[in-house]
Amino acid sequence: MIPKKLLEVLSHESVVAIATEGKAGAHLVNSWNSYVKITTDETLLIPVGGMKVTEANLQENNKVLVTIGSREVEGFHSKGTGFLIEGTGSIIYEGPRFNKTKESFPWARAVLEIRPSAITQTL
Repeated sequence: MIPKKLLEVLSHESVVAIATEGKAGAHLVNSWNSYVKITTDETLLIPVGGMKVTEANLQENNKVLVTIGSREVEGFHSKGTGFLIEGTGSIIYEGPRFNKTKESFPWARAVLEIRPSAITQTL
């Protein structure tokens, strides 16, 4: 279940970090909170412009780690909180989720689809 506080974090702009691992090791790429959309089945959708290494890594190993945070949302002890999302990812190039993403982000060549297995508040 997507925590309400994570939804609140996503309503504030900040950087999202996406980690994958391939033959060359770990790789990080960034996106923006406002780009992340959550479907009714709690899948995260992120438009893909570049992300060529991420795309290649996911073909070898579909595990993905994502961190999302905001200084504006109350955390455990003060203002500022973040989340670690663990899950599996894939790149999609067609279909309803791609089409809907493309409407909002015309520059997207694909969509990173992330299915969370664990969501942990870290701050």
